[in-house]
Amino acid sequence: MALIRCDFSSEALALATTMTVLLPQAASTQIGLSGRAGDAAPPVLYLLHGLTDDDTAWTRYTSLERYAAAKGIAVVMPQVHRSFYADERYGARFWTFLSEELPEVVSSFFRVSTRREDTFVAGLSMGGYGAFKWALRQPERFAAAASLSGALDLAYMYEWDKRPHMTELMARVFGDRPVAGTVDDLLHLVADAGEELPRLLLRCGTEDHLVAQNERFVATCHRYGVAIDAEFGPGAHEWGYWDVQIQNVLDWLPLKN
Repeated sequence: MALIRCDFSSEALALATTMTVLLPQAASTQIGLSGRAGDAAPPVLYLLHGLTDDDTAWTRYTSLERYAAAKGIAVVMPQVHRSFYADERYGARFWTFLSEELPEVVSSFFRVSTRREDTFVAGLSMGGYGAFKWALRQPERFAAAASLSGALDLAYMYEWDKRPHMTELMARVFGDRPVAGTVDDLLHLVADAGEELPRLLLRCGTEDHLVAQNERFVATCHRYGVAIDAEFGPGAHEWGYWDVQIQNVLDWLPLKN
């Protein structure tokens, strides 16, 4: 597996940014690691970070590189700071960066598949929210999307989480515009979802402080007939849980072997 920390200029953000990328590489002589790489451009997983992380978090705190090497999948991890993957009211256009610019940059820099059936998105916490938002707003782009311990009811957080740091964050990202009933509200997106959605997977620990939001999201999917593979089990909002669950996500992806 090749590990690349890529510094590049973003037109959408009007600043320099970074992404961490894993690319498949055949590794028959590397001790303790089996790598797969075929002749075709590999499938790609866009893997999104949480509120307090950056693009290096997944590779620092899990064994993602080993797991991805065994699957022969490329992994792209962008950096979006504390943006909730939105075009910020007082800040930068992170939704535009993610949904429009990033895939074009990735395909121009790296040899990865651009076919829908080979393209996936996943994330944890804020990144779980970002993954489902991207998949629900651009379902034609992805074959599957996964959320781990996602912050999935942002309208509730915007209205009721009055902790000073969250109030300030929401004001910076969204200003005085509401979240409920908009394209930043996942429950609203589920209610308006079409028939050609990607496969959806949700995992959340029962000791996670976001479990109620995940339960509401699953209930909304059931209400509107949106298929979702959802499981709740022992676990908190921490990297030991996500290290296990990202393996399950990779096993679940519809990869063509």
